Amino acid sequence: MNKTASQLQQRLLAFLGGAPDDFDALAREVFAFQFERNPAYRAFCESKKIAPNRLTHWTQIPAVPTRAFKEMTLTCFPPHEAVAEFHTSGTTQSHTGRHLFKTLALYDAGCVPQFRAHLFADGARMPIVSLVPDTPHSSLAHMCRTLGARFVERLEATNEPVCLLGTAFHFLTLFDNGLVLRLPAGSRVMETGGFKGRTREISKPALYEMFEKHLGIPPTRVVNEYGMTELSTQFYDETMRVGHRSDLKRSPPWARVRVIDPQTDEDAPVGATGLLRIYDLANLWSVMCIQTEDLGIRMGDGFVLLGRAPGAMPRGCSLNAEALQNA
Repeated sequence: MNKTASQLQQRLLAFLGGAPDDFDALAREVFAFQFERNPAYRAFCESKKIAPNRLTHWTQIPAVPTRAFKEMTLTCFPPHEAVAEFHTSGTTQSHTGRHLFKTLALYDAGCVPQFRAHLFADGARMPIVSLVPDTPHSSLAHMCRTLGARFVERLEATNEPVCLLGTAFHFLTLFDNGLVLRLPAGSRVMETGGFKGRTREISKPALYEMFEKHLGIPPTRVVNEYGMTELSTQFYDETMRVGHRSDLKRSPPWARVRVIDPQTDEDAPVGATGLLRIYDLANLWSVMCIQTEDLGIRMGDGFVLLGRAPGAMPRGCSLNAEALQNA
């Protein structure tokens, strides 16, 4: 890591740690860094006639579709230098995507405070238990390890409150199979993922009612986490921060989320449904601006996640495959 890269990473680590900084200036600096060092991304930007010296605001930074991680390697460093490689689930295609990390310092620096701010806003302390399989190429498993979770294959009765981590579908399967435990007061849950490609699907309110029925954990102590392999930052429902059920998610200082109208490729009006576009400064060593295929609604200074929109892609956002492959 040369001096310039090291200095930029240290500035980002300070920002993630709470130091004041200018998001716009920092985002444009990260873009310039990625434009210079990520050949595939640079080819994509050049096909759109966008370069660092032409930007006047962070919202002009080109977004890479999540599906691009399935087609090519998007890194700002030689792939053989990666210290970690996270794979996508592969539910939408026969092959998976991958996100390579030169270092996990930024990922880990943002992961812990975000989690604690949303799952332990009340200052409680308790064991963290993960039902997520501890596999080497899962970003979710890495997050659980970073949080100090204990991995288990099944839930058992306990005399002390616990914080459970797992996917929505896994919890639903346990409930459908008859699991019933009365966990101690104060216990809580972080659930993540949806039901895309699954044989069974229920609404979020219905699932949260099942947490209370089967585990004794009320909906006010169940928090949805939104993250993906292609990102380094996670987003959480505000429920435990505000003391009541809330589907609203807010971005940490080092990230921004826009709700994009797929017909215009511009911001959708407040309250209108659009596709989520995420700017994640912790993605220093890959691509910071990611166009998802997830639907959401802009609500005040946050957003509400609605679910997947398979095949939807904003106009002008598809990759120039030839330019990328020839980079």
